[in-house]
Amino acid sequence: MNTLNRSTANVKTYTERIIQFGEGNFLRAFANWMIHEMNKKAGFDAGVVAIQPIDQGLIKMLNDQDGLYTLYLNGIKNGEAISEHEIIDCIQRGINPYENPADYLATAENPDLRFVISNTTEAGISYNADDKLDDAPQSSYPGKLTALLYRRFQTFGGASDKGLILIPCELIDKNGDNLKRIILQYAADWNLGAEFVEWINDDNIFCNTLVDRIVPGYPRDKMEAITEELGYKDNLVVEGEQFHLWVIEGPASVKEEIPAEVCGLNIVFTDNMEPYRTRKVRILNGAHTTLVPVGYLYGIDKVRESLEDEVVGGFLKNTIFNEICPTLDLSKEELDQFSNDVLDRFRNPYLEHALMSISLNSTSKYKTRVLPSVLEYIKRKDALPQGLLFSLASLIAFYKGERGTERYAVKDDQAALDFFAAQWAKGDINAIVKATLSNTDFWGVDLTQFDGLETAVVTYLEAIQNKGMKAALQAFVN
Repeated sequence: MNTLNRSTANVKTYTERIIQFGEGNFLRAFANWMIHEMNKKAGFDAGVVAIQPIDQGLIKMLNDQDGLYTLYLNGIKNGEAISEHEIIDCIQRGINPYENPADYLATAENPDLRFVISNTTEAGISYNADDKLDDAPQSSYPGKLTALLYRRFQTFGGASDKGLILIPCELIDKNGDNLKRIILQYAADWNLGAEFVEWINDDNIFCNTLVDRIVPGYPRDKMEAITEELGYKDNLVVEGEQFHLWVIEGPASVKEEIPAEVCGLNIVFTDNMEPYRTRKVRILNGAHTTLVPVGYLYGIDKVRESLEDEVVGGFLKNTIFNEICPTLDLSKEELDQFSNDVLDRFRNPYLEHALMSISLNSTSKYKTRVLPSVLEYIKRKDALPQGLLFSLASLIAFYKGERGTERYAVKDDQAALDFFAAQWAKGDINAIVKATLSNTDFWGVDLTQFDGLETAVVTYLEAIQNKGMKAALQAFVN
């Protein structure tokens, strides 16, 4: 059986216009798939040169397959569960700068180069004071990138039309701003000159981004069946969900250069990504955190099963649409679409997401993902969001560590575990709720100050403890 490569597959070759730091599963299932779609449907003609950002990676394996790999997208699409696969051909070659530093820097001299994409993990956009310009290569990603940009600046004499559009995908806030800040720090450290700094500031565009697609990665346990289905060997098969979202914050000119719209890609170009970040945290992450204690204590173990249960699924939908969405500032159409997409993602039959795996550090997650919706709802409606408060009562019950006769281990920092252990040892629901709600170390605010909130949580927690979660939730929903 043949191994996938350009001699065995009928694929295209594209002009190298993109440098990509990172060759892992996420970028190949996310950004590279979108580039592939734009090449096919919009004549984007964008080939990718993948750079290995650390000294251990997949570049040799990628080059052995001439940059080709098979992507499986599995999930709900247009209301149906669909699994589809395709060979992605936008990566033209890969470079390991630890083995070939000269080849790496030579990419800066390509006049066609226009974009830089990266995903070097959350720790990748960081400053290393030990990096030097003549290192081969620098240890940090921003250090490598600064050296590349300086080579480009020198090669083209600081020409304004040879600046790049930089689109980092690392999961940190203001990723583009942080990347630019560190590059300017290296420019100062390495005495690269005022003209280089001016070129960075004036002729290069650093975009902040938000990325969203679940990528399980290499399906090791299914590869025998996949290889039989494909009819060729592929050591770089990657799986992702159907849903995708890429929010790119930058000037309007960026949108003009990326033909996403004609391809139907869910890429949002904006001058302010904060509403989209807030939407994701409040609806997607907030729904997860709202669901966990309710669904688990109800007797359900998986996210998908929770959505399929009429009572638990109904509770979550009602809470999302009637309590979370009204606290957000995007249009109702956008919020409804995103919420329905989230529910489809939760229902994905190809992904099994355990509620307990999401439960890690639930108090801090409630603070950042759910509490802002609670407080904003009170502010806007002058009323209490009962579903979110039922979830808060469920969260307190969850930290007792009991589901019927079953004991389970709650995973959180020791201070939170010690606090709840001490409260549950008292056995007084009123005292437990008062101590929890007034714990400003948890919430950053004393929640007992809001009229009726403490009473509501006591009522729900008493029902959960006295009747069990099933009866308590059914009574709440009805």
